[in-house]
Amino acid sequence: MSTGTVRLAGLIVLALAATSAAEAQARRAPAAPPAKKPAFYTTSLTPDAMRGKQAVIATDRGDIVLQLLGDKAPNHVGHFIETAQKGGYDGTAFHRAVKFGVLQGGDPHSKDPAQKARYGTGGLNLLRAEPNDEKHTRGAVSAVLVPGNPDSAGTQFFICITDQPTLDGRFTVFARVVEGIEIAQAISAEPTDDSGLLTGRIVVAGVTIRDTPPEPFAADADADLAKYKVTLQTSKGDIDLELWPDRAPGHVRQFLTLAAAGVFDGTSVHRVVPGFVIQAGSLDTRATPLRSRQQALVRNQPPEFSETKHERGIVSMARGDAPDSATTSFFICLGPAPSLDGKYTVFARVAGGDAVIDAIAAVARNGEAPVERIDLVAVRITPAP
Repeated sequence: MSTGTVRLAGLIVLALAATSAAEAQARRAPAAPPAKKPAFYTTSLTPDAMRGKQAVIATDRGDIVLQLLGDKAPNHVGHFIETAQKGGYDGTAFHRAVKFGVLQGGDPHSKDPAQKARYGTGGLNLLRAEPNDEKHTRGAVSAVLVPGNPDSAGTQFFICITDQPTLDGRFTVFARVVEGIEIAQAISAEPTDDSGLLTGRIVVAGVTIRDTPPEPFAADADADLAKYKVTLQTSKGDIDLELWPDRAPGHVRQFLTLAAAGVFDGTSVHRVVPGFVIQAGSLDTRATPLRSRQQALVRNQPPEFSETKHERGIVSMARGDAPDSATTSFFICLGPAPSLDGKYTVFARVAGGDAVIDAIAAVARNGEAPVERIDLVAVRITPAP
């Protein structure tokens, strides 16, 4: 089976088996009246009550955080919140996986290891479909269905580990993973049996509903951002930066946000031009990939050009051809660079570590690339003196 596109049969399998004795008994017994169809769930939560909510799925492998999409699928989100708050997911297990494809959980039968033959059959037929424009891209969370019945969702859900475009329009997306997709991906790679059931137990300790936490520094007024000092801890020594929110408040806030999340940690100084600039912070140089929580913070910054001149010690954001293409890469001027004035956003200046800058500028190079790796080990934030 391809890991890029998952067949529906790999997602949802209902074990509908009967013994021959039971079949014989059924033939002898009078026909039962048709079962009354249960009423579908309708949430009592208001749109405001569901807005900005997250679900934290605590597992023995780590937490998976979902951003709930109450505006896209209100009944699915309301039912998920209600089930979580009542402890309905506590003690369940992720029971089915396709390696690097999807991960399935939420079946109440999975609380009992002795019920493994029934995994995938519980908690269904509670919700009508809520079609929306959300796509089954990496991190999408959708409701599991009985094959051929779009109005059969319930407590079970699956997480897309990779893009699954063939599922678009067929399942209701009601959440997205905003943190911990790496954990879900690792679980999806655990051993499975021939039917796709995970052979080991990966237990959900509980699901907690919370308000979406604000990004770091979101509550700080622009002027208050000056109370922080940043230290670039490099393999050549420390460089202290004085931040200038009066000239580029958006860039200062974003730089602090990325630094606090560890986005810069493990990148390197990738460009050295003596007398001109040293440049660092590119994600291409990072020793390990960003986690989903970190990646979500990386975004293009609108320019905040000022009249500040690019002189020695000035710190500016690098960018591509578009003025609003700055993300993580930044540079420190080694001398006057008037060609950069008014074209790049100045957001800080070097307040300590001139000898370190000179040492970096003096390294051997292959073109503009340092021959030896100069690590940006970490970026630390402390109160400004």
